[in-house]
Amino acid sequence: MDRFFMKGAEAIADAAIRAGARFFAGYPITPQNELPEYMSKMLPKVGGTFVQAESEVAAINMVYGAGATGTYAITSSSSPGISLKSEGISNLAAAHVPAVIVNVMRSGPGMGTIQPAQTDYFQAAKASGHGGFRTITLVPSTLQEAVDLTYQAFALSQRDRNPVIVAPDGFIAAIMEPVDLPPYKEVPETPDWAIVGCGSRQRNLLLNGGLDEEDQLRQNRKAEKMYKRWEAEDVMVEEYMLEDAEYVIAAMGTSARICKTVIKELRAGGIKAGMIRPITISPFPYRSFEQLGRQVKYIVDVEMSVPAQMVFDVKVGVQGRIPIEEVTTAGGFILKGSEVAAKIYELAERK
Repeated sequence: MDRFFMKGAEAIADAAIRAGARFFAGYPITPQNELPEYMSKMLPKVGGTFVQAESEVAAINMVYGAGATGTYAITSSSSPGISLKSEGISNLAAAHVPAVIVNVMRSGPGMGTIQPAQTDYFQAAKASGHGGFRTITLVPSTLQEAVDLTYQAFALSQRDRNPVIVAPDGFIAAIMEPVDLPPYKEVPETPDWAIVGCGSRQRNLLLNGGLDEEDQLRQNRKAEKMYKRWEAEDVMVEEYMLEDAEYVIAAMGTSARICKTVIKELRAGGIKAGMIRPITISPFPYRSFEQLGRQVKYIVDVEMSVPAQMVFDVKVGVQGRIPIEEVTTAGGFILKGSEVAAKIYELAERK
């Protein structure tokens, strides 16, 4: 592996190229602009194609076309830009065309601010488009994890012929850390299902939906089986110091990396704290919450989102067995570890 000191957005872009990405289309929006900028310089050097599209709508449809030829395709945007891409993402899922979509989350609603936030949890995990389709959605908490998950996202997307979302928040995209970059993968052969001209073989069809109602239903049933397989085989989660934890933090991304320091401080002060960190927010690690022992007194959901969003999935996993408190911030404010610690100290004093 090659070790570099890199900015988050650039590290994600480099990991994508090393994973085999050879087509990028996107449109500028803060705080992810360094990602397409890096792609514009580096992708042509490996024989790839970079396009700055005239809009987000154009960009996702270019990715749709490139992906349909079997090319490893990627786009990136941030929050309102992903909203504009949502119909195209839906079309990718309907036609079973693989692609990787990077959503660098910023504050909202509406245009919000250009500062980092986690207020796009619902968008990234549950509603990146219409029609009830799902994606595997990956949330890194370090730059190394952002590299590794982006690299893996292409394999998952090609395996399932389905879009995969990588959803770092703006803080992860902006910071610099040392990363070990993975090796370059060989560009794969064109898959049998791709649309590249017929020649002597039977033509391929990538239908955006079913031929009729019965076919549409069959497609939905097939997708449902895939989603259940994800729940059984593809959940990624970090369970941190849970063995004896009486206070369990639920956090992802930047919030989770801050909470790790908080947990160490709480432990030094005699409070047994731990954390469940979802790495896939779709599929969500419900089982980690279902298996929490009776010694757990409280769960503290920590998010850079007001109101909290991930807490709804936490509640499903907990099933009412353990009380849940929240520590939240938004508007581009980075979470303060002192606020999390104060909340848990307060809970420890309750009778």
